[in-house]
Amino acid sequence: MSPLQALAGGWIVMALVMAALWAWQRRTRNAGVVDVAWSFGVGTLGIAFALAASGWLPRRLLVAALVAVWAARLGLHLAQRVFGRDGLDGRYLALEQRWGAGAQRKLFWFFQVQAFWSVLFAAPMLLAASNGAPAWRWTDALGLAIGALAIGGETLADRQLAAFKRRADAKQRVMDAGLWAWSRHPNYFFEWLHWFAYVAIAQGDRYAAWSWLGPALMLFFLLYLTGIPHTEAQALRTRGEAYRAYQRSTSKFFLWPPRREAQR
Repeated sequence: MSPLQALAGGWIVMALVMAALWAWQRRTRNAGVVDVAWSFGVGTLGIAFALAASGWLPRRLLVAALVAVWAARLGLHLAQRVFGRDGLDGRYLALEQRWGAGAQRKLFWFFQVQAFWSVLFAAPMLLAASNGAPAWRWTDALGLAIGALAIGGETLADRQLAAFKRRADAKQRVMDAGLWAWSRHPNYFFEWLHWFAYVAIAQGDRYAAWSWLGPALMLFFLLYLTGIPHTEAQALRTRGEAYRAYQRSTSKFFLWPPRREAQR
């Protein structure tokens, strides 16, 4: 099977999965399931692509292992949030209200776009696993280190936020401690960093330049589409001036020392 055939097959599978989940959320109104499906979908495609790729077998297994750990951690974390005590995701409820009578039709296509994006984000994993260099290289070690740092950093950020949400006064305050003092979205930052693991592992292959698609697309999506804009809009609706003060004092995305003077 050629890489294009693998990508096309993955797209068909994810389109069917997302259609079924759209029908499910139509009954439950729990559109947040799309995030869980995206995480596990990219992970499943990435593992399948890595195992079926034409690259050096140990490198393919490395890529598959990185993808599996990343997808399992993120997918389970999102599943706990989507199906747990947090209830329905306010971001998607706000979208439904804004879209009005055509909300379900637009949500269907939103789910289908996520199916297409799943394939796009699995493509760098396929490229990394297709690297045919017949021995370990320093770029493989770099990719492993980046992947470990990114997964560890995102896990820490998520745990810090979860601990904050368990506080009795969490709904009246803004999380601005730990990694959240250095970035308003450290979980998104480390999620973006994760995609550089496949860039590093792909180096040396003739198609390695295409692996930059992963971090480039993820940065664009997080900054302008599905990540930060909706998350911050929701935070401003629920926390108002406290969150505006947090915006003035703390870096939007990249880890950076806080500007405490902005809070005075």
